[in-house]
Amino acid sequence: MADIAKRFPQNPILRPGDIRPSGPGMRVECLLNPGVFRFDGKTWLLLRVAERPEQKKGKTSSPIFGDNGKLEILEFDHSDPRLDLSDPRILRYDGVDFLTTLSHLRLVSSDDGVRFAEDLSYPPITGIGEQEAYGIEDCRVVQMDSTYYLTFTAVSAHGVGVGLRVTDDWKHIRSLGMIFPPHNKDCALFGQTIGGSYYALHRPSSLFIGGNYIWLAESPDLVHWGGHRCLAHARSGMWDSARVGAGAAPIRTQEGWLEIYHGADPKNRYCLGVMLLDLERPWKVLARSREPIMEPTAEYERTGFFGNVVFTNGHCADGDQVTVYYGASDSVICGARFSIRDILDTLR
Repeated sequence: MADIAKRFPQNPILRPGDIRPSGPGMRVECLLNPGVFRFDGKTWLLLRVAERPEQKKGKTSSPIFGDNGKLEILEFDHSDPRLDLSDPRILRYDGVDFLTTLSHLRLVSSDDGVRFAEDLSYPPITGIGEQEAYGIEDCRVVQMDSTYYLTFTAVSAHGVGVGLRVTDDWKHIRSLGMIFPPHNKDCALFGQTIGGSYYALHRPSSLFIGGNYIWLAESPDLVHWGGHRCLAHARSGMWDSARVGAGAAPIRTQEGWLEIYHGADPKNRYCLGVMLLDLERPWKVLARSREPIMEPTAEYERTGFFGNVVFTNGHCADGDQVTVYYGASDSVICGARFSIRDILDTLR
C-alpha cells in the first residue's frame, strides 16, 4: 500500500448536519467533493450539497428543478411495478432515470483551512434551465487573474454534461452554458494558457467501445473546444481498472503538470493517484501512479451513503505542500495534506 496522505485529525470536517437545508421539507443527505479556492484572505469550499424531500412511508420522492428554476417534487409509489430502486443514487420509473437526491453548490469559508462556516451573504448556486434540471455537481474552481472559472457536472434527463460559469466576486455569477455535451464530466481547467491556448481535462464516456477515460481538450476562448486527445485509460487488474477521472486543476511543478486523479475498480472502490504531464505538451504523459497515493482506509471513508470512496476535485498548493479536500463515502467532507516532492517520488 502506498497511501501517503496525512489526514486531518479533525476529519470529517463537515457533515450533512452542518449545512442548513435549502427550504422547508428538504433534508441534506450528503456533502460531496468540494471545489476549492482562495478569496478575500480565506480558504473557500464550494460544496456539493445533495438534498431530498422528507420521505413518506411506501413512497419515494425525487426533487428536480423546473423550467422556471424552482424546486419541484416528483412522488412515486413503491407498489408501482414501473419503479426500480435498485441503485441508492438513481431511481428509474417507466424507463426514465431520476436522481434520488438533487445537488446544488454551497459556499463555506475558513481562516485556518480546517474549521469552515457558511456565509449567508453568498447565495447557493443552483441548476438553471433544462440542461441542469436534475442539479449541478462536483464543481472544479480555477482562478486566472482576478476571475474564477467554475466547471461542473450538469445533470438532466438528456444526460450528464459539463457547464461553465465565471465570477469575480462570488455574488454575481455568469453562465457560459454547456461546454462539453453528454456524456461528459470530471472537467478540470489548467490554471494558465500553454502556447496561447487554454487546456482542460475531461471524461467523455462510452457505453460500448472504449470506457471512462481521461481526455485533454484545447480552446482559444474556454467556450469552443477541440484538439481532443485521450491521455489515460482504465488499466485492467489495477486499482483504476473500471474508470478514471480528473481531480482539480493540474499543479505546475518543475518536472511537469501534476494531476491528482481518481480511479475505481469493478467493486466501485475509489482511490487517488497522479499523472505527470509535460509542461509544454500537456498531451504527453510522463509518468502515472502504479499504486494509489490515497485509499479509503479510515472508517469515515469506508462506510457511508456510498462506501469505500475517496474523491477529490479541489486543493490548495502552497510551496511543497498541497492540501486536498475530498468527499468520503459520498457522505462527509475531509482534508488531507501531501508533500508534492513525496508524490513525485512515488512516480520514480
